[in-house]
Amino acid sequence: MIPFSLHRIPAMLLAGSALVFGVSAMSQGADPAAGQWWKPGEEYVIGDVLEFPNAEGRLRLINTGDPINTAGHPFFEPIGENGRACVTCHQPSDAMSLSVATIRARWDATGGKDPLFAAFDGSNCPNLLQGEKASHSLLLDKGLFRIPRPWPPKAADGSIIQPEFDLEVVSDPTGCNVDPEYGLASDEPTVSVFRRPRPVANMKYMLSLPHGVTPHEYFLYNDKTLLPKDPDTGEFVSVQLMSDGRLPTLRGQAMDAGSTHLEMIAELSPEEFRQIEAFERAIYVAQGFSNHAGELGGPGNPPGLGPEALRDGPPGELGNNPVNRVFGTFGMWLDPGGEDGAQPTPQDRFRASVARGANVFFDKRFFIKDVGVYNDKGLGNPFKRSCASGCHNTVLTGMDLAPGFMDLGLNNWPWNRREDLPLFKATCHADAVPQSYLGRVVYTHDPGRALVTGKCRDIGASMTQQMRGLAARAPYFMAGSARNLREMVDFYDRRFNIGYTEQEKQDLVNFMSVL
Repeated sequence: MIPFSLHRIPAMLLAGSALVFGVSAMSQGADPAAGQWWKPGEEYVIGDVLEFPNAEGRLRLINTGDPINTAGHPFFEPIGENGRACVTCHQPSDAMSLSVATIRARWDATGGKDPLFAAFDGSNCPNLLQGEKASHSLLLDKGLFRIPRPWPPKAADGSIIQPEFDLEVVSDPTGCNVDPEYGLASDEPTVSVFRRPRPVANMKYMLSLPHGVTPHEYFLYNDKTLLPKDPDTGEFVSVQLMSDGRLPTLRGQAMDAGSTHLEMIAELSPEEFRQIEAFERAIYVAQGFSNHAGELGGPGNPPGLGPEALRDGPPGELGNNPVNRVFGTFGMWLDPGGEDGAQPTPQDRFRASVARGANVFFDKRFFIKDVGVYNDKGLGNPFKRSCASGCHNTVLTGMDLAPGFMDLGLNNWPWNRREDLPLFKATCHADAVPQSYLGRVVYTHDPGRALVTGKCRDIGASMTQQMRGLAARAPYFMAGSARNLREMVDFYDRRFNIGYTEQEKQDLVNFMSVL
């Protein structure tokens, strides 16, 4: 298959015909980095398959729905006063998320004037001097958007939730949390935290409930009572869409994004919501080609690779390492020997490294300790598991299938100290259930789920993400604290004292690069 970047399709070419471009229909543009940016309001046709080059190979996007003309489609049209569309922060080339490399390229191409850098959330605070790199440092360096949350928290119906803890600002390099207009002491008290956009793809897995979640069944660590309900249907729904789980449906997420990030002028119509949801449900993304391993899908390759596996796979399944491995078996790549006794090729050796990394991910057990809203659920502290049998257990996506949140330490001291983010002191009330392992006084860069529930025990907790298309959307973690896959592996190695060898670390990086 040939890597390519779509160019704008003149409207006159679309008149009277439906042009559907597959991966072989267009050639690489002269400037792939610039050509891969899909600007709101431009016209493309999304056929069955698209591919986009990245540093590790090519991302593949599969559309299982009808061909989509982006002209007039509410996901791709600017619908707010800042000129953004949904696609602004969910670029096809970046696995329907947004990479720092893309963000920096847009700054350089537009001098910081692209709608991506809108003052409301594309800068560290709207009160800063716009057009200056320093005012957008968190977006340019870590891919972080400002997420303003009301304080005290508000329920879905707008009523106030009385929090179980008091929140004060210890330090804030952005200045937003102490600003008289935007901060905690403003007329509309607001907590500003900074987070990465999650991929809007592979929704069959994001929206599916775990098998066994019925009115009379329990599931693994948690039970159905921890799941929210769809406000329109009253049915239990997944909490995978957002890192804090505050909006469990695609409609709710689209409405929230429109009114905040897009600064929407008028509310979307029911038909526009329908079109957005239909598009998001039809899209599957994963790495499709590796510069080192070659084609990732098809016969002779691990069955869980490529977006085709996601398109065809069953959602809501818990991986069982000996029987039903999260990303399938990699055994066919494990032996690096060449055919007929020949020396293994570089591709053979890389594939063997990927297979070893998969085995480390699936099988290497270590002690998971002091993880809030995880170790305190009767699992034990410490609790010995592997990556796949612990927090990345969902078949084909590697997120956490259990309907719960956890505090790995990414947001809270002492596990992860950041000088570029706000630091809050949360002091829990005497009658509140404390944060499991940090007690009643917690220092946090982002209270996470607690900004939704107001509960002390939720401070710093968030939902794990899917692991597909990783090569296209660095940096990683909710606050962008890992610039690359190696830094992500190193964090877990330090956090849980795993003791990975250098070879195991490289094998894990190679494994994740092909997902």
